[in-house]
Amino acid sequence: MIVRSKAPLRLGLAGGGTDVSPYADLHGGSILNATINLFANTTIIPTDNGKIHLEAMDMEASETLDSSENLTPDGKLALLKGVYNRMVKDFIKKPLSFEMYTSVDAPAGSGLGSSSTLVVSIIGAFAEWQNIPLGEYDIAHLAYEIERVDLGLAGGRQDQYAATFGGFNFMEFYKDDKVIVNPLRIKQKYAAEIENNLVLFYMGTSRESAKIIEKQTANIEDSNIDALEATHRLKKQSTRMKEVILMGRMDEIGEVLHYGWESKKMMAAGISNPNIDKIYDTALANGATGGKISGAGGGGFFFFYCPRVSRHQLIKSLDQFGVEAQHYSFTRRGLYTYTLL
Repeated sequence: MIVRSKAPLRLGLAGGGTDVSPYADLHGGSILNATINLFANTTIIPTDNGKIHLEAMDMEASETLDSSENLTPDGKLALLKGVYNRMVKDFIKKPLSFEMYTSVDAPAGSGLGSSSTLVVSIIGAFAEWQNIPLGEYDIAHLAYEIERVDLGLAGGRQDQYAATFGGFNFMEFYKDDKVIVNPLRIKQKYAAEIENNLVLFYMGTSRESAKIIEKQTANIEDSNIDALEATHRLKKQSTRMKEVILMGRMDEIGEVLHYGWESKKMMAAGISNPNIDKIYDTALANGATGGKISGAGGGGFFFFYCPRVSRHQLIKSLDQFGVEAQHYSFTRRGLYTYTLL
């Protein structure tokens, strides 16, 4: 038997940061995101040797442990161990023996939700293997609890839901971890136009999003007026982005992205830096009408909206910074699992 699972990474198009506590609990947050054809992959091979072999192939990290109901969630494989612990505790109720192999199509800290998407993928593999009846909301919320509560990792709530549901979604976040996912019925030609015009770049640097999110959280807790007002504007941005996409007002997308980026930079220190600012200014001077960093900020993936036929000029203009355009396409499907006997 071999069990496989895959979940898509996402681009956060608008509202990023409003899904983070305490803002979402106090004011309610909203985000518009879309999944792309980069994935977190999990393979489980059951064994009967009393061992648990864990291997993150993209990180070149592996461990072989004695089978147990609880593994110490440490090291590079902490996410894998944390998911195993919770699945055994809540559902399986006994130690398992297996080999698990994982990989993610983007580096950790790249801003595409890679860690949360991996957690969703691993939960999906266990649920497939053990026939655990979990719905989409169940899986996404469980992934959130494993990361934020069990492992104590700072972050928001959008990534787990994007990976589980897939497609274009407008998400609303409230207190008590309540989340409502609204799938958007976007015309195919509008989605195709966004895919053509939205150019994704990898900056070649990863960052620890948790540290930026901790600063953002502290600013909200301390009632930092600038940070709070900036977050309010980002929530409004998500609603406006939903409207312009659903109504096909393609030329306004860059403007909405620019509005969000200017607001996002005021949420916490470290979101931008002089190099990022220079890249952004160069992009605007070469056909882009707006853009943003995907994720908390500081590095990773950057994307720009380039209407009409300006994408090639933009790509050429950013060669000087050593950034590389990333080919991608939007996906309509979320978490997918299957078993081969």
